Amino acid sequence: MWNGRTVASRYAGSMTTNVPTIDLNSGTSIPQLGLGVWQASNEETEQAVRSAIDDAGYRHIDTAAAYGNEEGVGRALAAASVDRSELFVTTKLWNADQGFEPAKQAFDQSLSRLGLDYVDLYLIHWPLLDDDRLLRTWDALEEIAQSGRAKAIGVCNFEPRHLELLVNRGGTLPAVDQVELHPHLPQQEIRDVADRHGIVVESWSPLGGTSNSGWGKDSKPNTLLTDPLISRIGEQHGKSPAQVLIRWHLQNGLVVIPKSVNPDRIAQNIDVFDFELTDADLGDIATLNDGVRVGADPNEFNVGAPE
Repeated sequence: MWNGRTVASRYAGSMTTNVPTIDLNSGTSIPQLGLGVWQASNEETEQAVRSAIDDAGYRHIDTAAAYGNEEGVGRALAAASVDRSELFVTTKLWNADQGFEPAKQAFDQSLSRLGLDYVDLYLIHWPLLDDDRLLRTWDALEEIAQSGRAKAIGVCNFEPRHLELLVNRGGTLPAVDQVELHPHLPQQEIRDVADRHGIVVESWSPLGGTSNSGWGKDSKPNTLLTDPLISRIGEQHGKSPAQVLIRWHLQNGLVVIPKSVNPDRIAQNIDVFDFELTDADLGDIATLNDGVRVGADPNEFNVGAPE
């Protein structure tokens, strides 16, 4: 058990990598480490997902309608050397499709692009600024889950108040809240609220990433991957800075989905189960918390919202 959450060390791949899984409140379980494919073309995504599944042993793939690469994921899944039942596939509802009927239609379109009968997890990508519309959207996801075409439903970028909105509403709780999370922004308040309600927290931009200029911010270098502290810890364990950061997420009981389209880095990112960070390592990494985001503030972000 890490950070108060049960982590089962069940075999999640046909390779030599034993990826733990975390039980979800839906009754299913999610591999604790997966492949993210944000900002990758369909062609890049297809090759990356095939490499991840067939060569590196990944069983968890995270995409989104907004990424524009669900078709690439679908082609890779169709060609995969493992059965669909061994894979965990996540996609997300884009902002423009919030609302009851639009959300259901958008889900059907995502399934079609993926070439799947169901997804393992369907997420609302952003809460946006209209709570009433958000609740109607959640109603749609509940209906999708009841149909069996999404084995679990959840949210992205939900702050504590957004989570409490769904909790106070009653009905199905999100299985997952996927948020920007890394040592600069450990999101302890969100993690505390999520843990109280049995919601698993999943980290996007887990290596720090760079800010997206499309969100009105200047791009900046990924300081975590070049941080002397992270590099020193990596040297002590014979691991790269990225591997140290991924291990930090795992030991904090988080689900982590580092993005790469490079086969060597894809393989390296999953090669993190043969070492552990010490308590001293974790304490040192905690000093990097400065609350700095690389992505948008969910309390302000409203890009693509329906009119």
